[in-house]
Amino acid sequence: MLYSRPRFLFVAFASILVTVLVLFSPGFAQSKPQRPDPNVGEGKKNQRPKPKTEEELKKEAEDKRRAEEEKNTPLETGVEKIETNLVSVDAVVYNKKTGQVITGLKKENFAIFENGVKQDISSFATPEAPITVTLVVEYSKWTEVFGSAGGGMFEPGTYEVIRPVAQFLSKFIKPPNDFASVIAFDMRPTPITDFTNDPNRLRQTVDILLRNSPAFRENNLFDALKFSLVGGRGDSVVLENSKESTAQYGGMVDVKAKRRAIILVASGIDTFSKINYDEARRIVQQSGIPVYIISTGNLFYKKYEQYLPATDSITTQLPGRLTFLQAQNAMNTFAKESGGMHYPMTFEGEIPQYLNSINALLRSQYSLAYDLNGPHDAGKKYKLDVKVDVDGDGQYDDKEYVVQHRLFYVTAKPADKKKQ
Repeated sequence: MLYSRPRFLFVAFASILVTVLVLFSPGFAQSKPQRPDPNVGEGKKNQRPKPKTEEELKKEAEDKRRAEEEKNTPLETGVEKIETNLVSVDAVVYNKKTGQVITGLKKENFAIFENGVKQDISSFATPEAPITVTLVVEYSKWTEVFGSAGGGMFEPGTYEVIRPVAQFLSKFIKPPNDFASVIAFDMRPTPITDFTNDPNRLRQTVDILLRNSPAFRENNLFDALKFSLVGGRGDSVVLENSKESTAQYGGMVDVKAKRRAIILVASGIDTFSKINYDEARRIVQQSGIPVYIISTGNLFYKKYEQYLPATDSITTQLPGRLTFLQAQNAMNTFAKESGGMHYPMTFEGEIPQYLNSINALLRSQYSLAYDLNGPHDAGKKYKLDVKVDVDGDGQYDDKEYVVQHRLFYVTAKPADKKKQ
């Protein structure tokens, strides 16, 4: 339909009018930057600097003169800054045959050797019973697979790793002096709770592990072990409900407590870590923190060993027999070199015995130390050996008793000197 010219002009004028109203409406104007209200605040401008008083000028001149004198004062001869390096060694003594922990020993019952050379024990103590531990638990898709060998279709496979954690937190962490933290890991370590002895917080930690299901297949054991010992940037602590997705986490080496330990509940299989086995082993050696290990997946291996390939299978995506054997060897090494203990768990009924043993060993440590004498190369590893003479007859009782302790001391590199 065609319009007449007057009607066409009227429509065009109406369109322009509507456009103008929209552009200058209040809603559209709000999208423009607003000028600050000049009346906000007290309305004071920056003050000009006031001239200093005579007293202020005198004080300033006196401070300047004193600083100049201190700068030019010669050092007194014969005065040196002496830095003392103390090597601490925690040791537990128990009977080889019975496993009974030996308590009540004195400084005279012990001897420390560094690379075969006997050292003078400069410090000896039997600390109070309180313990501080970090429980590091494997929580991945592999956990579900391995644990299913025990629970089958009647319970989640994750119960195999959750049970030891839950029982230790509920039975052996006693306020007000005991503390525990929990880190779960799959492809990366995630702190569930920082150090606490609050029964409600510990119960919430177990509830989170029970309610959830593992999300990833990877077992980054080496990364998790490093994170628990020396800390680093990682996921925020779950129970703190932080708005930040990541946070800086302090490892066990920074914890100021006399009895510290890592309790690791894992299969020992590592699939995707950023660091390798040798690096993880070096970190364990340097930390001086005992690592007590309850290794899982053993029932799965024993039931299905004949069906597993020799090496990891691409088709079935199952670990091979060699992978399981390497995992056990790694766990043995971490425990032995750190001064801890390895418990290869097969059945659920073994858990109470293992936890009782860990608790007894932790609460019966002797704290020994000696001063570094002579030159020590930075970054070099020195072998430690602690011997005990239980009956005080002047003969070391190596055949009858075991002294459990860290096996190495690694001197700090210049950049790491504060982390001895």
